[in-house]
Amino acid sequence: MEYRRLGRTGVSVSEIGYGAWGIGAAMWIGAREDESVAALQRAIELGVNFIDTARGYGESERIVGSVVRDHPDVHVATKVPPRNGIWPAPAGVHPDETFPGAHIRASLEESLAASGLEAFDLLQFHVWSDEWVGKGDWLETIGALRDEGKIRFFGVSINDYQPENALELVRSGAVDTVQVIYNAFHQQPEEQLLPACAEHGVGVIVRVALDEGGLTGRITAGSTFPDGDFRNGYFGGDRPAQVEEHVTALVRDLGVETDQLADVALRYVLDQPAVSTVIAGMRTVRNVERNAATSDGRRLTPEQREVVRRHRWERNFYRPVDAGDPGPA
Repeated sequence: MEYRRLGRTGVSVSEIGYGAWGIGAAMWIGAREDESVAALQRAIELGVNFIDTARGYGESERIVGSVVRDHPDVHVATKVPPRNGIWPAPAGVHPDETFPGAHIRASLEESLAASGLEAFDLLQFHVWSDEWVGKGDWLETIGALRDEGKIRFFGVSINDYQPENALELVRSGAVDTVQVIYNAFHQQPEEQLLPACAEHGVGVIVRVALDEGGLTGRITAGSTFPDGDFRNGYFGGDRPAQVEEHVTALVRDLGVETDQLADVALRYVLDQPAVSTVIAGMRTVRNVERNAATSDGRRLTPEQREVVRRHRWERNFYRPVDAGDPGPA
């Protein structure tokens, strides 16, 4: 396992992190706790030392805490949901409606109780709007929680497919990390966000690096998902057929087998030096071992990177959701 600095924090994190949304049985149907615990333990054995969870991920914080309490060198991040329960953050809303200080503190206390941890390495807001910079009491509260030793660092999870919506925050110096959707199809973060984070020493946590499964080659025109699974929306309508078409073309032009695509997709994201860690969702030991193997120091060739860049496919899959829906990581 290779390691990178998490921005200016000085913390060293594994290139492959553990995305713990799917293990909490919240909108990912089919998670089994025994399997999730085994996957977490195997990830730590293989050198994964960064785990990302959230208050809105069902039982995830509890399961993560039950494992990492025996591994003090593992860094754990969690998230505060917006008080108004709206994902993504709409324009024109004051931070007093989304992240007032009392709500941030209460959510963190719930997360600490659920996990059994004394502190979190990183506390993130689960949505973000650059309209909130310099407004509300959220920054004062974050400072107080640091001083109390309940958190070490602060970050935000940027609204889905809105990477430019955190540029002002990054430049303000108020944030240690940003979490953003970035993958072989959605290359937009390369334009402004990643350079800004590199310039200002902000760590970058990449989510949805495999396009919620689209870049594994396992989504086809006939793919279906259990009732209640969020992928019914993400891959709604004719999207599975579109994904299959784009994946088929990408695999052909790369000259690889379909089961090699996930490895290529992860390496593409890791080619960006501004990226600190990629939090892959890994509900099984098999997935852990496959993704961890990507962190071996090897990178794509210039020719491979150019092929992937030509297959850029910008979409906007986020949608207005009901209160209580945590949205994609």
